[in-house]
Amino acid sequence: MKRETAWKIFAGEFNDSTYEIKGEGEMSPSYIVSPLGAKINRVFIIGVLTDVENVSESGELVRAHISDPTGVFTIYSGQYQQDVTDALSNIEVPSFVAIVGKVRTYTPEEGVFYVSVRPERIMEVNAQTRDKWILETCKNTKERIEAFFEAMKMNNPDIYSIKKLGYSKELSEGILEALKNYGKNVDLNRYIVLIQESLQYLVPGKEKAKEVKEEKTEKPKEIKKEEKIKENKTRKEETKNDDKDQEDEDESIENEKTVLEVIKTIEGEEGAAWDLITEKCEKKGLNSDTIEETLNSLMDKGLIYEPILGTIKTT
Repeated sequence: MKRETAWKIFAGEFNDSTYEIKGEGEMSPSYIVSPLGAKINRVFIIGVLTDVENVSESGELVRAHISDPTGVFTIYSGQYQQDVTDALSNIEVPSFVAIVGKVRTYTPEEGVFYVSVRPERIMEVNAQTRDKWILETCKNTKERIEAFFEAMKMNNPDIYSIKKLGYSKELSEGILEALKNYGKNVDLNRYIVLIQESLQYLVPGKEKAKEVKEEKTEKPKEIKKEEKIKENKTRKEETKNDDKDQEDEDESIENEKTVLEVIKTIEGEEGAAWDLITEKCEKKGLNSDTIEETLNSLMDKGLIYEPILGTIKTT
């Protein structure tokens, strides 16, 4: 039997999936189909392992969460993957990990659809490997967006017509299934934003490059007085804006130092409660909006994480 492709997919797209193709027979594979047409039996994901907990009294089943720039994958591993289960239990949290695994679904009631991953292999990786995965997954997501958009423009799309545009058989099949089950109202802009945010995640805090337009002709030596005044005014405004941007950046850095110091001071083994962090930071002169914005910035930079809802820990 052909081994199924392990798809690179962001949690944001994976968790939006609500359609399953169930295999007929014991040996037939099942798939979930994402809104962008990824027809998935297996996945290859890399992210931050944020927590691992036993969910059975015997300890044979563990649940873990792996965070990427767009969301969180839920992982379940049990006695049939004992090596992986043991590895998950022994990896220090937080850590960058890579997982290859099979998708699983759970439908507790009509209209409720959960997706998760049963890991086949797991290993610790470094930040550079994680960043490379993000870049590759951005490229794959972009390809699916383009393929879906092209199929939407067709009157009667079929596998041959989509393949003719240069897309794989697997993706062409998935695009057709996505169109049938999600329709043409899929919000492609949502996934474009996921790509943009993921790329920014690779260079947090990086300043936007300034566009420099070179003039090909020299200005006349004599410039009218009015033009000189206008130029001087423009330069002053630009300088003022630059100074303001620098002040804002300096203030953000100081806020991050303050909040991080507070967390380190009050966190214990279980971390620091969000409410207590807010209370301590307000006493240092920060308002609630600034505190929340700063906490989000620190999370984006990987300096803190949220092991459980409402609790913050430093990395």
